[in-house]
Amino acid sequence: MISTAIRVARVGSAAELAAAVLMLLGFPCLMLAALVPSVPAFAAAAAVTYLADHYLHRRGSYLVNRLSKVRAGLSIRFLIRQLLLILLLARLSLADNLIYYGAIACFIAFYGLQAPHGALTTLIRNRRRMPVATRNVDLASRIRIPDAPPRVLTHRAAEKMLHLDLVAVGGILLAAALDSPLVGFAGIGVTVLLGTAYVLALVPYVRGRRIPPKADQVLEAVDDWLREYRPETVLYFSGSRDSAYQVNMWLETMEQLDTRPLVILRERVILANLAPTTVPVVCVPGGVHLMNLDLSTVRVALYAANVGKNIHLLRVPTMKHVFIGHGDSDKLASVNPFSKVYDEVWTAGRAGRDRYAIADVGVRDDDIVEVGRPQLAPIEPRRAAPADAAEGHRPTVLYAPTWEGWDDNPGNTSLLLAGENIVKRLIAADPPVRVLYKPHPFTGTRSAQAKAAHQRITELIEQAAAERAADPRFTADAAARDRARAELARVEARLAELAGGGDRGDEAEASRDGVIDVARYEETARLRDAWNTAYWNSFPDWEHRVITGAQPRLYDCFNVSDAMVSDISSVVSDFIASGKPYAVTDSAGLGAEEFKRQNTAVRAAVILSNDAAALTELLDAVRDPQADPLAGERDELKHYLLGPDEPTSLEQFNAAVAQLARKAETRNLGQESRTVVGGPDVEPADALPPQAASVTGETDGTAAN
Repeated sequence: MISTAIRVARVGSAAELAAAVLMLLGFPCLMLAALVPSVPAFAAAAAVTYLADHYLHRRGSYLVNRLSKVRAGLSIRFLIRQLLLILLLARLSLADNLIYYGAIACFIAFYGLQAPHGALTTLIRNRRRMPVATRNVDLASRIRIPDAPPRVLTHRAAEKMLHLDLVAVGGILLAAALDSPLVGFAGIGVTVLLGTAYVLALVPYVRGRRIPPKADQVLEAVDDWLREYRPETVLYFSGSRDSAYQVNMWLETMEQLDTRPLVILRERVILANLAPTTVPVVCVPGGVHLMNLDLSTVRVALYAANVGKNIHLLRVPTMKHVFIGHGDSDKLASVNPFSKVYDEVWTAGRAGRDRYAIADVGVRDDDIVEVGRPQLAPIEPRRAAPADAAEGHRPTVLYAPTWEGWDDNPGNTSLLLAGENIVKRLIAADPPVRVLYKPHPFTGTRSAQAKAAHQRITELIEQAAAERAADPRFTADAAARDRARAELARVEARLAELAGGGDRGDEAEASRDGVIDVARYEETARLRDAWNTAYWNSFPDWEHRVITGAQPRLYDCFNVSDAMVSDISSVVSDFIASGKPYAVTDSAGLGAEEFKRQNTAVRAAVILSNDAAALTELLDAVRDPQADPLAGERDELKHYLLGPDEPTSLEQFNAAVAQLARKAETRNLGQESRTVVGGPDVEPADALPPQAASVTGETDGTAAN
């Protein structure tokens, strides 16, 4: 019941739902208290509405943000509370009292201050919004960008301004309760003075040297930087907040290019969610601004998504355009007909090429280049055969199901029909194995049944872990565990310190100061590796574990596992890079042959039905790699999906960039020669060298004869 209400109200938790209910019920209670009249009841209801409203705003609740659409926005809620206070005073027979008129004058003056306050904050925000926002671009030496106003003035400014009425409301209520107008007038005076001071504090930031440069100056400075930096390869991306991962997955590859890289983004929300990187980043929301940037040195443009805004860069003929995508799977998105607009389409392996051939969407085979998946470099290959239990090592099996999806297709996830069977069989395995359970972050967000299954699986694993910890057959080096936990705490503290030190102001200030501290960046990368090592050492290697959250990452779980059980998703394609045994659940009951026919990535997998009986085949392959019947098929499938191991994917990627850059340069030189020979309006045939013209004429003549 509560979960349904949470989903319908679009709130994130039971606490948010409770706060929303309290806020919405608080206003009728305010009216009732005003009509009774009762000062204590009114004060209590007002306190509830203030606190609930503030909590929901701090949580960024969807519900409270949508109230403005039904004319119940933040300002209206404060106004209603103030009008009800006036009603309370009237019902208390204070209509002829000076405090009554003082309250009315206060709230009129207070709302009179809202207009200049709102105008100033909007003007400051708009003036400090850059036409081009940047990271790792040296703008400070080219233009003067003043400091942002103090965050206390601009962050949630409307909410802060409105809450200044607290002093007046409290003073008026005390005046009514104590029959002493003095305390009421004191509260009124403080509220008006604070509101006036807030407005005056904003004024300096809309005049003089505290105003950022105009748009044309910023654009000129960015162009000046581009001419100095001379970018050669661009990663271009446009999308929504939720799609930021699609560009983030390519940042490390861009850092390792042999050419000078540049990332071009089209939405500020993507810039705000961009992962730390040493690559220069330029965010250009305006299409006209983008088309006027000096990108004359760029020879290769890489596109991670098929979106409409790609046309703003695709129109530039001096660079070659490549679709690189954001994953490798059998989904229809992997063979989008829009891909015809690019000069080339890069796929991981032969499977991507074959998908386009089968789909027949107009992408020529000659325009497809296999470059591997550079993002999979952190995935380690299969280790030597696990030692037996007597030697202290027990195999680790990762269960990484995907989420329930947007519909109720039984093939979406194994959690509902097979999840508990899978976990029970793994826990009961003999010889024993360790189970790691890492569910998809969206698990249970749409389906209550999936959430309940996840909770039952979590309880199964935690109970099994507790039983194993009490079993004398499973021992651990307590001192080593304590050292690892201490190291983990030290690393986490330092990471928090590094993250806190990178806080920047608004967009203008962030662009000015957005050159990354390379030493800090490299230290953070080293600490993340150290965190990962300390984490796995902080508990015994036989302990079952439920892993949620961003850390440890999925690839880290791959590296400590000897096998994986999953569903149809990109997780399977990525795990294939390890060469380790894996199983995939046919939750929809298609049958093994049909399941393999429809899904390339499962052709070398152990296929599980919902009873998970075939898990014994997977465990046998883990315990005795020499008797692994699917090892050869996995190796073939890995090469088919992801390309060869040598040269490395990064080397293949760099080679493809270099080759395409040469094609772009050849094209540009040809255009330049054409212009030099005959001028800008010359026809292609007229620009041919004499020898070529002669050959062409002879050929034409022969053909005519």
